[in-house]
Amino acid sequence: MNDKEVNIKISADNKNEEKTPEDNIVVTRHKVTINGKEIAYTATTGTMILSVEEEEKGLKPKASIFFIAYTKDDENASKRPITFAYNGGPGSSSVWLHMGVYGPYRCISERDEKAVAPPYELIENEYSLLDKTDFVFIDPVSTGYSRAVEGEKASQFHGITKDIESVGEFIRMYTTKYQRWSSPKFLSGESYGTTRSAGLSGYLQDKYGMYLNGIMLISSILDFQTAYFVTGNDLPHILFLPSYTATAWYHKKLSNDFNSRELPELLKEVEEFAMNEYTLGLMKGDGLIGTERISIREKLEKYTGLSAEYLENTDLRINIHKFVKELRRKDRRTVGRLDSRFVGIDRDGTGMNNEYDPSYAAIQGPYTATFNDYVSRILKFESKLPYEILAGLYMNWDYKEYQNRFVNVAETLRSAMHKNQNMKIHVANGYFDFATPYFATEYTFSHLGLDPTLKKNITMSYYFAGHMMYLHEPSLIKLRDELSKFIDNSC
Repeated sequence: MNDKEVNIKISADNKNEEKTPEDNIVVTRHKVTINGKEIAYTATTGTMILSVEEEEKGLKPKASIFFIAYTKDDENASKRPITFAYNGGPGSSSVWLHMGVYGPYRCISERDEKAVAPPYELIENEYSLLDKTDFVFIDPVSTGYSRAVEGEKASQFHGITKDIESVGEFIRMYTTKYQRWSSPKFLSGESYGTTRSAGLSGYLQDKYGMYLNGIMLISSILDFQTAYFVTGNDLPHILFLPSYTATAWYHKKLSNDFNSRELPELLKEVEEFAMNEYTLGLMKGDGLIGTERISIREKLEKYTGLSAEYLENTDLRINIHKFVKELRRKDRRTVGRLDSRFVGIDRDGTGMNNEYDPSYAAIQGPYTATFNDYVSRILKFESKLPYEILAGLYMNWDYKEYQNRFVNVAETLRSAMHKNQNMKIHVANGYFDFATPYFATEYTFSHLGLDPTLKKNITMSYYFAGHMMYLHEPSLIKLRDELSKFIDNSC
């Protein structure tokens, strides 16, 4: 197979024969300086055909999976760690982890905790982890340049189990084609990508006998009950509370004595209240009355910056989608969901929900522009398709295996860790993340049911930023340090 190939192969004997999709790969070579050391690496960019075995038909092409791999030159591949990375959504390409933290180039989307103006800047990533591990960035079907092949329905890949199977099969194919079965292996997912990672930890192990050294979870969600605000489910109201406090603290909406405290210290107090007095109060339902109700409401006022009237109107249950509108309503401003440091402006200051997420608006433009430039100009890959940064697949995602119950892949991760007792997990959490709040993640892992001897295999780190904590350069520096140590300790 040549370094660069065409997408379609036509039989020389019969020009009308059905077109057969093929891999389309471009190989380029580069250098990057990390920690003051120059690293030579090879970038392999393109599409790999995903085929599925069907009865009486053999292997049938089903999808073309786009990926970008970076491998350090002059290394023994059997000993060199390799990390398979992807984002979430469902429906997100891998551009965020790729261009935000791990890859040899990174996009600048904020300065001084504010969104930058176009034109956007792409710079060498001195904080890349390419000095520690090779990377393969994967775009699941219908994201990036990945598509179902002609005649196949994309929906067959759009579901929790279907997605795990297709991404898992790609990982197996890549590992085989590029002779990486002996390499130490890691997964890294962000947001729904952490859901995928937990599923893959069991699938790769049980289906292919592929055991992992470690998993890096960026802004984790494994148990969806912790984050779904539906009637009768009080858990999110409890677990989001510390993030409400962090956001009110950041925007100086708390009292002076609270705003002057160190955030981690303040959050410990809020966590204690949330898991005890607040939880017990909500469990009483209509029985929460009198002085007990007043006491809880007054503490919620202090910890959130919201008014007593508003809290009573919510029945002491604060919904995230309303909080982002309510916190700064008097200023006619909203705060972000992915990162509550960011501020938005709505046309209607009286509305119940915000019109858009200002934290996503701050990153969509920079990452879209810099990636499209980078993949064609530097990696030399060409496609007539639009690169799907973030497709709305989540709206029709198939969760049939979890019908009438919340999605929870934490048990899959626990089972995989019990079978592979050497596998380690690191979880990175942003204080200002409303998509996957840190306290909800702590709750999930404290209810994992993991054997006590394996709890040391799980580590966590915390950042003064949001869902994509690496947008904030001080947090990026800390994240690199934490994950660098994690990789070293897991091989």
